[in-house]
Amino acid sequence: MPELPEVETVARGLEAAVAGRRIVSVTLRKTDFIDDPALLERELPGRRIERVERYGKFMLLRLAALESIPAAPPEALLVHLGMTGNLAPNAAGQPLRKHTHTAFLLDDGRELRYTDARRFGRMAFLSGETLERELERFGADPLEVGRAEFAARMRSSRARIKALLLDQGVLRGVGNIYADESLWRARIHPAKPGARLSEREAERLRQALRAILARAIALRGSSISDFVDADGMPGDYQQHHRAYGREGKRCFRCARTIRRIIVAGRSSYFCPRCQPAPRGPRRARAKRRSTRRTSKG
Repeated sequence: MPELPEVETVARGLEAAVAGRRIVSVTLRKTDFIDDPALLERELPGRRIERVERYGKFMLLRLAALESIPAAPPEALLVHLGMTGNLAPNAAGQPLRKHTHTAFLLDDGRELRYTDARRFGRMAFLSGETLERELERFGADPLEVGRAEFAARMRSSRARIKALLLDQGVLRGVGNIYADESLWRARIHPAKPGARLSEREAERLRQALRAILARAIALRGSSISDFVDADGMPGDYQQHHRAYGREGKRCFRCARTIRRIIVAGRSSYFCPRCQPAPRGPRRARAKRRSTRRTSKG
């Protein structure tokens, strides 16, 4: 499923390609992934796409109000790509690809088409309070969150750190790939409870996550299966993975074999030497007692 870097890549491509264009008409085919198909058909024609931005794993096509309603509340078309979705402009006369479910005719003659083989994505027209409530469900952006807020979000829960990174109510946009990559870089085991992170570890993780996401965006994301950007180009960051998907291969840092475990219901890849498993409370107390006895002796 596309994560923050992949969605950012598509959003930037669409911003360059369709921002400023007006939607002339809407054609819908299969609509089981659309919140209210009739609302899209009624509200989108005549709207101008002001800008395209990423919000977590979602894209928001921000829409200008109709000239007849100058004081209208903020409006947007929300798009989630699911596992196999793609949103891209095409020449109107170009034959439809298989699994093309929506087509927005633009005022320059092109069509903005959404294709999705598995239809695990989502599309919704949102306005005013509905849009505000939708966005309030999500946590902080990992590229913008500050040191203190990040540490508080990670260290205030007993949940395992991998689960916290994946929780969209804690941070928005991080998925399995970049959680594993950032934990490897920060040398933190995916099963370590967030409440047992030191402030130093939390900051190391924040910096690792920011650096990895920025690098992945620069390389147009990771193309694991069929992800392509708005221009149909695959990403390159999969060539730089250090943990994700590398079970049985050597760690780039210490040469120990990368292992896989299940954390928060997801496969989690880590190095057992660089990312030592967290000690249970009893083992930790026993080690502290042993250390004190040794120092006294």
